[in-house]
Amino acid sequence: MTAPQTVHRQVAALCTRKPGGKREVLLITSRDTGRWVLPKGWPMSDRSAADAALQEAWEEAGVREARIRPQPIGTYDYAKRLDDGGSIPVRVEVFLARVDKTARDFPEADQRKRRWVRPGEAAKMVDEPGLKALLRDL
Repeated sequence: MTAPQTVHRQVAALCTRKPGGKREVLLITSRDTGRWVLPKGWPMSDRSAADAALQEAWEEAGVREARIRPQPIGTYDYAKRLDDGGSIPVRVEVFLARVDKTARDFPEADQRKRRWVRPGEAAKMVDEPGLKALLRDL
């Protein structure tokens, strides 16, 4: 009998805006596989989970100004690929962020693509079933 594998925790920002009154969400590509994902990362000891998610949104997607809810709107699970070819189970807490301003230049601008899309289209673009459900529920 093998010991259960530890589920690691990440935080993500589900960034939204409403141009013309129609909600859009911001997706970015992952650096390793080019999959469409939310900006996300590991919790930070000096920040709340929501603030850590917002920091990731800046570094990975160029979100300059946003209002983020302090409580998660949901979670989803995925297998994070590691540099050695293995993977670890991760549960992602998702925080809703209303974006007021984005920047053209940001830390990972040359490593990722970003795209604003309607929630239904975003749900079709991502791989994780739990994230698809969160996007469809917006």
